[in-house]
Amino acid sequence: MRVTGLRLVNFRNYPSLTLRPDGGLCVLTGENAAGKTNVLESLFLCSLGRSHRTVRDGEMVRAGELYSSVAVDVDTRGGPRRIECKLFPGERKKITIDGAPISRSGELLGCLNVVMFAPEDLELVKAGPGERRRFLDMAISQLRPSYYYTLQQYNNALKQRNALLKDPDGLDYDALESWDEQLAVLGASIILNRTELVDRLSVIAGEQHETLSDGAETLLVEYEPNVVPNSASDLAKTLRLALSDTAERDVYRGSTSVGPHRDDLALRVSGKDVRVYGSQGQQRTTVLSLKLAQLEILRAEKDDSPVLLLDDVFSELDRNRQRMLLIAAQDCQTFLTCTHLEEVAAAGVEQMQVYQVADRHVVEL
Repeated sequence: MRVTGLRLVNFRNYPSLTLRPDGGLCVLTGENAAGKTNVLESLFLCSLGRSHRTVRDGEMVRAGELYSSVAVDVDTRGGPRRIECKLFPGERKKITIDGAPISRSGELLGCLNVVMFAPEDLELVKAGPGERRRFLDMAISQLRPSYYYTLQQYNNALKQRNALLKDPDGLDYDALESWDEQLAVLGASIILNRTELVDRLSVIAGEQHETLSDGAETLLVEYEPNVVPNSASDLAKTLRLALSDTAERDVYRGSTSVGPHRDDLALRVSGKDVRVYGSQGQQRTTVLSLKLAQLEILRAEKDDSPVLLLDDVFSELDRNRQRMLLIAAQDCQTFLTCTHLEEVAAAGVEQMQVYQVADRHVVEL
């Protein structure tokens, strides 16, 4: 899978931009705040239907303009595809695939698979459980778009249950029981999918981490469910009972206290919780190991290499980790941003397409 064309109009700081990237390593170099990350953000947007930096689509529209558009041409094993996303301040985005509008953003998943690694990804380790759940959910959604809809249904049911809980005087217990049943079935599916991915991540990320640390450390990745069943077949039943048992407490709190929306991902380096006790270097290596594992799983599952987006990561990694990252990306089209081209050359890269980014212009060198 590779991007063959990118066209931006009124996107972030770009009034207009057209790129025709090669299939290998594409390097965007320039000063900070020149707009390098904006290019990667536009590709991420056309992959997952959202920005990796903001939940407000209007922020991606150039100041003073009425709309913004991103068009990406992609070569896949199934043939060429064209994805276009139009953004309007204060309105819902409009997405088309091969000229046909889509009604649900989930239809976009799988058309352009990407794995992104950026300095902000340290939040995957440092921040709360929500960041780790989001990582799992986005990874699974690229593998199985149907999971995205299950997640949407679960979140809608959760919203409805919480609305009931916030009105204890008029609480409809029959309606509460109905939402409990839906949450149990949908929640069981979410937990099983997450557990399956984490089992695969743990093996591959563990191998990557051992290599990156020259055998000095081990990484253990485990799923931490909020509700632990006796067996996978009993999961929906266990969730249903847990929702019933906590109903009185949930009414008091006005929110649902059990279910996959409360789960977490345990990350242990040589037996220690890296989320709490890990050094900056250990946390960075953990994130890199997880991203490389995600890359390998996507490649194997789809029988096609995803597009790799690397945002200013070379400045965060030592030379060994830089080389490991480039080795893993050998058969992937890769977009890499940096402030100094020498960093990339020093890592042993011999062939690359280089673009200079400055003053809202991108020029191939």
